[in-house]
Amino acid sequence: MNAHSLIQPRLHALAWAAASLVVSLSAQAGSAPVNQRPAALRGPVQETVYDGNSDDLLTAGLGKTGLMGLTPAYVNPASPTAAELRRNAIYTNYRALVDYTGLGGMGVLYGPNIDSDGLSTLGEGKVPGREYLAWADDGSGKHNVTLMVQVPDSFDPARPCIITATSSGSRGVYGAIATAGEWGLKRGCAVAYTDKGTGNGLHDLMSGALIGRDGVMMNSATAGIEAGFRADLTPEALAAFNAATPNRVAYKHAHSQQNPEKDWGRSTLDAVRFAFYVLNERFGPLDPAVPGQHLVRFKARNTLVIASSVSNGGGAALAAAEQDTEGLIDGVAVSEPNAQPAGSKAFSIRQGSQTVAVQGKPLAAYFTLANVYQPCALLAPALSVNAAFWPASYTDAAVRRCQALTDNGLLTGATTAEQAADALARMRAEGWQAESDFLHQSLFRFATNAIAVTYVNALGRFSVADNLCGYSFANTDATGAPAAQSATVQAGLFASGNGVPPTSGVNIVYNPSVGGARLDFLATSPSSNQADFALDGALCLRSLVAGKDVVTGKALTGTLAAQSARVKAGMGEVKLEAKLRKLPVVIVAGRNDGLLPVNHTARPYFAKSQLADKQGPNVRYIEVTNAQHFDSFIAFGPYLGYDTRFVPLHPYFFRALDAVWAHLTTGQALPPSQVVRTTPRVSSSTQLSASHVPPILATPAAADLIVMDGSSLVVPE
Repeated sequence: MNAHSLIQPRLHALAWAAASLVVSLSAQAGSAPVNQRPAALRGPVQETVYDGNSDDLLTAGLGKTGLMGLTPAYVNPASPTAAELRRNAIYTNYRALVDYTGLGGMGVLYGPNIDSDGLSTLGEGKVPGREYLAWADDGSGKHNVTLMVQVPDSFDPARPCIITATSSGSRGVYGAIATAGEWGLKRGCAVAYTDKGTGNGLHDLMSGALIGRDGVMMNSATAGIEAGFRADLTPEALAAFNAATPNRVAYKHAHSQQNPEKDWGRSTLDAVRFAFYVLNERFGPLDPAVPGQHLVRFKARNTLVIASSVSNGGGAALAAAEQDTEGLIDGVAVSEPNAQPAGSKAFSIRQGSQTVAVQGKPLAAYFTLANVYQPCALLAPALSVNAAFWPASYTDAAVRRCQALTDNGLLTGATTAEQAADALARMRAEGWQAESDFLHQSLFRFATNAIAVTYVNALGRFSVADNLCGYSFANTDATGAPAAQSATVQAGLFASGNGVPPTSGVNIVYNPSVGGARLDFLATSPSSNQADFALDGALCLRSLVAGKDVVTGKALTGTLAAQSARVKAGMGEVKLEAKLRKLPVVIVAGRNDGLLPVNHTARPYFAKSQLADKQGPNVRYIEVTNAQHFDSFIAFGPYLGYDTRFVPLHPYFFRALDAVWAHLTTGQALPPSQVVRTTPRVSSSTQLSASHVPPILATPAAADLIVMDGSSLVVPE
């Protein structure tokens, strides 16, 4: 039973003191249980010691200055070492999750040099300690979920704590090092990481090249079950696939046929169990009866455990808290979580005086819808196209997309402007905030198609050989045609990639394009014979999720019906219940989030949690104005235009962790649910300061409180 059901709040200062005495007496009496290796682990545990100078846990020896500087070079780019790949993976993942510029806040409000009190006292911020790696797998090598635990030298056995840092997005095991990892290491906590079965698991189907757990390239002929991922194809099926569609690759998240998202909670709990095992092996007393055997010193009742992370990692933390039957987790702090609540008809959401029309849709539903309408919506007269990252040919394709949607009866309007305005209105009606309008161009350019293709494949457990809806992954040449992989780029992909194509040269290809397979952004749809961002493929994905032909409204038949059933089954496997058993939980989200719109994620999950716990929930929701999903995009300044429109959400994630920590260790009350009103910088040259990102208040103004009014969630305008 979790201690929260007995004592509220759980004060770990008292628990730590009592536990030290119990451990000492138990060891003397020989009554402490033996430290058992977690059942999920396969193979040896790899341990590496980092001195905090030449290399370290948090910055891979780069320090704050190196993380903010140029990409570190490999001695031999064609064959980087495991240590070099780890260094560059930490560098890449740091800069992918936060605004890494000084003016944007790095090194000033957050970063390795900033201590737990928000002061720049830590120099370069290097953290000495030990890093442990292992597989979680059933013995087949088909799962191979990477688990990692970092134990800083500052870990205090008398005050043990574990922070989870499940990777965001589809990233590898270092994918949360800049967020939950940094916060936990600075507190002297062990940090429990997992790639949750995603990561940079590439399989080059032509050459047989695979990526090992340490990032070093392997070959399918000799890797056995130690590769991060291998496509499950017979030799005959592989040969036939390569003959029909040469130069393709498979990716773990999309093609593992495991629907890894259904296990993200379990993977996070496995990482916590691994952390307990590692800590007891490192600090547990020796069994006087068995030389070399350690006894259990740390367990759930004497160790503070906070489940945390951002985006997909945040959703994984919530899933872990829901699924935790052992009382491992004491609290949760997450930001912009991919939380897909099961059912949202029992409540409504109101922002100001306006009731939200559509809420709580599954991720696959709103992403496949965005993949259809977003490239047209970005041309709406209310918006403006940024030509810096959008060539004229893309605008031409967007115009054709608008017309093709109109021809198919999915939009109205006689002109492109009218059609685009209708597309934008439809997206707003489907749950996107008007505050997210500016983001549609950059999100379609860099994210929407990637997530739609990968997640529909993953949810339906499709093989790479299925070429679902005509899509595949490959490098492409200047014309958009599939091309052979670059061995040098491939050698560094563990560090440079994000786990979901397009990434590091690997693009999305639409196989049925008129004239031959092409990069999806250059593809010509057979139905219209127009280059329209492969609308036929987008409509196919949307139909599989909707369970009907979205153009005709008729039921799907044959292969498409069977594929749709698989996708829908997978969607059901990833839904969350928002039952958190009175755990202290703080959820942070940016109101402007256009990737994971708050009306489909944080808001409905919070509302459901308020109704799910009959004894009264202990969940708080903090909604931040002028904040969106990708803090790293702010770093691009005028190129993307985020810097004067948005503030980073990252400081609020740290403040959520601070609040849960204070609640668990001192009994300080959690802040009430509230809207935090921020002020973006006036120019790219303005220094971000505390005034731009005001604190979460213990007593906010009544006009800023987020409350439940019966079964309605009311969010202030």
